[in-house]
This record gives sequence, C-alpha cells and structure tokens, in this order.
Amino acid sequence: MADPLRPTHAPADHPVLPREKVGVLLANLGTPDGTSYWPMRRYLSEFLSDQRVIDYPRWKWQPILQGIVLTIRPFKSGAAYKTIWNEAADESPLMTITKQQTAKLSARLTDRYGARVMVDYCMRYGNPSTESRVRAMVAAGCTKILFCPLYPQYAGATTATANDQFFRALMAEKWQPASRTLPPYFDDPAYIDALAASVENGYAQATEKPDILVCSYHGLPFRYLTEGDPYHCHCVKTTRLLKERLGWADDAITTTFQSKFGPEDWLQPYTVEEVARLAQAGKKRIAVIAPAFSADCIETLEEINEEIRESFEHAGGEDFTYIPCLNDTDAHIDALTGRILANLAGWLD
Repeated sequence: MADPLRPTHAPADHPVLPREKVGVLLANLGTPDGTSYWPMRRYLSEFLSDQRVIDYPRWKWQPILQGIVLTIRPFKSGAAYKTIWNEAADESPLMTITKQQTAKLSARLTDRYGARVMVDYCMRYGNPSTESRVRAMVAAGCTKILFCPLYPQYAGATTATANDQFFRALMAEKWQPASRTLPPYFDDPAYIDALAASVENGYAQATEKPDILVCSYHGLPFRYLTEGDPYHCHCVKTTRLLKERLGWADDAITTTFQSKFGPEDWLQPYTVEEVARLAQAGKKRIAVIAPAFSADCIETLEEINEEIRESFEHAGGEDFTYIPCLNDTDAHIDALTGRILANLAGWLD
C-alpha cells in the first residue's frame, strides 16, 4: 500500500489508508496471450461471445461458436498474428503500443499532478483485464477513475462494451470510486490535426503522390446503423473533417469499411473490394489509413498491409502506401492529453 496515511482526526488504532488519487484507465480492444491454438481460442471465445459484438441469440450462436468457429478459426487467426507478433517482447503490437501510450500519458499527467494521479491500461478481452486494473486502482487509493476507451468514434461494439466491462468491475467493489467515461473524440480538432499530420508525413515519404487516400474503418453490420448506432456517421464525419483540414477535393479521399464477419450485409463499401475497384478504375497509387484504430493491430498490420494490399495489387494496382495509426506519436499523445484533462475538470485542478 503505497504512501499510506491515517485519516485526519482518526483514533490512533485506525488502519492507515493509501493517499487518495485519481485514476486514469486507458482501455483497448484486447490481445491473445500467444499465437498457439489455446490462447487464441480463449481470446476469440471471449471476444465473439460478447453480445455487443455479435448480438444473435445465445442459444443459436454459442453452439456454432464453440463448435465450428472455435475449432477452425484459432489456427487461421494464430497464423495471422504470427506474421506481426513482437517476438522480442512476446506480445502483440497492440500490447506494445498501448504500453508506450500509457507510459507517455503517465509522464504528462505526473508532470502536472505528481502522485495525485495514477495512469494504467486494460483490455476489454484478454489481459490485463478491466476487473484486475480497476481492483489495483482502488487498492492504490483511487477514489475517482476516468475510464478512457481508446476509440475516437463511438460504436456499441467498441466503446459501449468497454464501458459495460468497466461498470461490471465497479459492481464488485464494496467502496466504489466515483467514475467518468471518456466520450468519443472523432471531431476533436487536435485529433484531426494529428491525423492530418500523419497523412502529410505519409505522402511526403511516398515515392510518388498517391491518387487517392482510402480511410478504412472497422466494419459493423448495416443493421446496427438502422438500430441507432452512430458509428457510421462518426466515421463519415471523421473523413470529411480530415479532408477539410487537408484542404483536399472530394475525390482525393474516400471512406470504406473492413473486417466483415458473418452472412449479413455490413457497412459498405468494403475496403478489400473498393481498393480493387479503384485499381481497375485507373487509381494505380493509393494510400490507406485507419482512423478508427488508436494503435496498430492485427486489423491494420495484417489485414490492411497484407490482405487488402494484395487485393489492390492483384487488380492491377502498382503503389500501395499504408499510413500507420497514430500510436504513441507526440501529436496523438497531445490530443489524448487534452481530452483527458478536459474530462478530469474539477477532480484535480
């Protein structure tokens, strides 16, 4: 129990308590503990059992998931993860980058508030779990927690399920900390500036200027849009704000969606099909960016930079530029720090 003290006016035999702190808990999607069959199966089972992600009735979906899907898919997903795995640290790139983001944000907030703030991270699926990190923050004396899902655009399958898990973790605490959740920040000027800077840097490094920028967002079933999920609107607005910030014409940038899963229609156009269509339409040089991801992961490093690149080149495309996620760049950390400080108002200053 770090930095303990006895409450003011307490009797001499009162137990010491940790000094009160404010916790800032970053949350990302998650990662398997390894690329072999059983770690992949555990991770995929947790992820694909989440009814925010796949909302089919459990009686219908679970036999399919626990049978056919989890018999075959761990091998395929494990092979994909192996192509991007951080062998030196024995972890996924998402884990490595999230640790780096946490360290930089912790340094920024500690410089400002000292020991009064504690910054940590958790994963919605896999380790470290949301429950374990909430428990650690409470044990360390955090009487207030700002929970920060690292998703610029809101979706029920990302932001909401992360918040759900945070609230479930709070339910286990006898003495609950006061809590806030970070709203989506897709239209924050600092976030748009960071995206624009990454695009300008990517174009500057390209051998030849790309003909078009493809903003590829993670997909969702189209039905979710009709049921009230604002994700599609947030994505389209992100692209528009980025276009305006760059001062580009409408035909210099486009919005697509990737990672379709299952039989129903998802948000379109699908990235893997659209890049092939662009190549066939004469757009031989393209750049792809993934504004919905705060850190490079399997969907960007393997799906975009391998599968989607292959689709483009197979259709006649010649020059494919992948622009990395914002990761732990200074511009991204600046944007996140600004959002966090705004949402800590009244708690520390």
